Amino acid sequence: MTNIQTAKPILDVEEKPKLNQWLTLSLQHLFAMFGATVLVPMLVGLSPGTALLSSGLGTLAYLLITKGQIPAYLGSSFAFIAPIITATEIGGPQAAMLGAFFAGLAYGGVAMLIYKFGVNWLMRILPPVVVGPVIIVIGLSLAGTAVNMAMYENPLADPVDFVYSGTHITVALITLAITVIASIYFKKFFGLIPILVGITGGYIAALFAGLVNFQQVIDAPWFAVPDLYMPFVHYSPSFSWTAIAIMVPVAIVTLSEHTGHQMVVSKVVGRNFLEKPGLHRSILGDGVATVIASMIGGPPNTTYGENIGVLAITRIFSVFVIGGAAVLAIFFAFVGKVSALISSIPTPVMGGVSILLFGIIASSGLRMLIEANVDFSYKRNLIIASVIMIIGVGGAYVQFSESFILPGMALAAIVGIALNLILPGRIKEEESLFNENKAA
Repeated sequence: MTNIQTAKPILDVEEKPKLNQWLTLSLQHLFAMFGATVLVPMLVGLSPGTALLSSGLGTLAYLLITKGQIPAYLGSSFAFIAPIITATEIGGPQAAMLGAFFAGLAYGGVAMLIYKFGVNWLMRILPPVVVGPVIIVIGLSLAGTAVNMAMYENPLADPVDFVYSGTHITVALITLAITVIASIYFKKFFGLIPILVGITGGYIAALFAGLVNFQQVIDAPWFAVPDLYMPFVHYSPSFSWTAIAIMVPVAIVTLSEHTGHQMVVSKVVGRNFLEKPGLHRSILGDGVATVIASMIGGPPNTTYGENIGVLAITRIFSVFVIGGAAVLAIFFAFVGKVSALISSIPTPVMGGVSILLFGIIASSGLRMLIEANVDFSYKRNLIIASVIMIIGVGGAYVQFSESFILPGMALAAIVGIALNLILPGRIKEEESLFNENKAA
């Protein structure tokens, strides 16, 4: 891989920052991931403090497994939002953590296969024509959650009990507007944290609208242990295969997302991380981070594009800076008032941000199809994408037995993979991603 980094890095991967700069540089990465990382647990009913803790621990484990050679930060994965909600409805947060644990093990299995057989087989199973529509399904399946949070006083109530609130929708739209403005017009570092900017602006608007209750922040202690949902301690020994079936197939999408992130960070830094330390190590690191999160009650982790953006802008690639951000996240996880402040963010603020974020997830799937030049005049591609999207968006659950229920999104991914392997005429689209990396 040729070195495409035209400017010399300020700090290379193995270099340590000066002590008087280390804290500031690490805080940049903490702020870049903060908004999205705490948003996921708030949407699925988990503890934001636990999410920060699992994010920090998972990142440190990732750096260790990749031999300190890949500057990547791991935060809460948006791809698992709908599966966590579904698994929690079936068996509580412990069931969701059980499913996340096995999803992390699936990463480990894939890492072993890549180490043994190379990486091309993965793209034959997960070409853009399969992954793109699945990502679209993930975003669209969350649309109702975002709108309900933005419009109703109690979005978790039964739909017949929904009470429309003009104040809520106003605050949500203000939050959405601020987030959009920050995304389009803010530059450099502040352009990387539009979610955090939007949540802050929406929080101020909610404060003036009388929707914020500071009492929980005042009452919260400075030191507090995050809420832990440990599946093997707080869950029945009889595993919920339904929760496992709901969570594990999502790894199909996140594995593709992970591979794409590794290609991008390789280009930014000017090294081929897919070869050294190897894609198998980075995927294993991602899987171990998800296992760690599941063991303490945090959402599954994934590498963050926001932090890759920080690398590109600052040209500071030091893994010591990334590690510093992870340590800071762990520290803030035990500051009770921080967790209480996050929990005090009103629902319409989160709904306003989610409208944009979930839409971006769906649009990212569309972008993948465009960038991979998937030709929809070719009937094979049209059939695969159409079946995935209709099954994924239209099917809430598919019950195979009393104890085995598969969500529509997971079934859509499985059917899409099967169609891609069975239908005749597989052509150049399925190998375009790795051909591009090989050429680089």
